[in-house]
Amino acid sequence: MVLKYKRFSELANIELYKILKLRVDVFVVEQKCPYKEIDDLDQDAIHVWYEEDGQIQAYLRVMDRGVENEHVSIGRVIAVKRRCGIGSRILTDGIEIAEKVFAADKIYLEAQVYAKGLYEKNGFKQVSEPYDIDGIPHIKMIRS
Repeated sequence: MVLKYKRFSELANIELYKILKLRVDVFVVEQKCPYKEIDDLDQDAIHVWYEEDGQIQAYLRVMDRGVENEHVSIGRVIAVKRRCGIGSRILTDGIEIAEKVFAADKIYLEAQVYAKGLYEKNGFKQVSEPYDIDGIPHIKMIRS
């Protein structure tokens, strides 16, 4: 697998298509959650993914302070194959990119409650009570 990361303006059309298709397939179709997946934050994000044989295997985006939150933030974390370590691997890489590119001292994310353990293993701490986003329980988390 090859790690890739690019700003929005650097993405080839086919890369952007594959990223958006994967996100819609998982967050809208698989989770049966119709919502505005393309949310106007992608243009200000660094897109990070693992690719193998031309297919995205894991993905997330990293945003600077002031884009989604007052902190550097990570979002849209996806692993095509679950419970095999690729989610932790892409998250570790996303953290490193946030620290290197944006000098992140704190990283914010909104996690689906079921994935809390993944984020805790990577140093994130829950900072809110569970709340609902489009019918799915979420929590806010910070990594210092």
